[in-house]
Amino acid sequence: MSDKLKVGILGGTGMVGQRFIALLENHPWFEVTTIAASPRSAGKTYAEAVGDRWKMSTPMPEAVKNLVVYNVNEVEKVAATVDFVFSAVDMSKDEIKAIEDAYAKTETPVVSNNSAHRWTPDVPMVVPEINPDHMKVIDFQKKRLGTTRGFVAVKPNCSIQSYAPVLTAWKEFEPYEVVATTYQAISGAGKTFKDWPEMVENIIPFIGGEEEKSEKEPLRIWGKIEDGVIVPADDVKITCQCIRVPVLNGHTAAVFVKFRKQPTKEQLIQKLVEFKGAPQELGLPSAPKQFIQYMEEDNRPQVTLDVDYENGMGVSVGRIREDSIYDWKFVGLSHNTVRGAAGGAVLCAELLKAQGYITKK
Repeated sequence: MSDKLKVGILGGTGMVGQRFIALLENHPWFEVTTIAASPRSAGKTYAEAVGDRWKMSTPMPEAVKNLVVYNVNEVEKVAATVDFVFSAVDMSKDEIKAIEDAYAKTETPVVSNNSAHRWTPDVPMVVPEINPDHMKVIDFQKKRLGTTRGFVAVKPNCSIQSYAPVLTAWKEFEPYEVVATTYQAISGAGKTFKDWPEMVENIIPFIGGEEEKSEKEPLRIWGKIEDGVIVPADDVKITCQCIRVPVLNGHTAAVFVKFRKQPTKEQLIQKLVEFKGAPQELGLPSAPKQFIQYMEEDNRPQVTLDVDYENGMGVSVGRIREDSIYDWKFVGLSHNTVRGAAGGAVLCAELLKAQGYITKK
């Protein structure tokens, strides 16, 4: 019997669910033992349920091909087989909240890629390098849910990963006004070019709900726990435009920043390359060794060259230069389905295990 924690993937047949399964192959701490999906997939083997819709560049892991898919709505049945679950279900927000709470109430921790609980006041929304201390709000959440080990934790939106860590690294210079435009890959919508031929050679200047998330979520990550809830920061103003571009993986951000304290370019670069957090200090399995890299070339970072930096878990930054209206500007790049989705959630789960919140049942 393996001493690894037994993991279930809720919504395991979709693109993010597939990414979870690919990332967790041979994971040193976690083993996928259960996959749950919609009733139409239930009862089939995972290979049958996915069919020709496997969207990862690596082959489907042999270990999951013959797992029989559970009905995700049979909460007690699924929960009985695992130590914790990752959630990537495709439902309405209210349905997601209800099903994630239901799993938590079976004393099964839920680490979610979904947005439904991101603004629930006692649910931590964490980038492990930035706000690992927010996990402490779980103790208050458990009181509300009436659980001893069950809870929900979430990771933030994929769109903010290419600039929120950068702004965090520059915190001592007090950024207070930010304009960001994100150029977002189609896999963020769970699509490939085969599924979405109209995106070939096209740009769509709207992604539903994305601009609000991109403006507000960094403030929650920079917030504090007060009276058992997370209170967002209010000292930075962010305005954002989000554009869908014909790229498979990788969200790029073009960002302008005003600071209260004036840094030099050398100071800005130094803060980026030295920036690290709990994942690096704890040596978590999925943690990038170097979280943020700075690229000196004028034409970097580029999606095709740099999206897989640190196995897709790092952030690439380039083109830091003075601006005629704002103080400084830069370009950031992050992998939207690795750091921005499943990989970010796996890192959160590793942090939760290291902090003692996820244990064997």
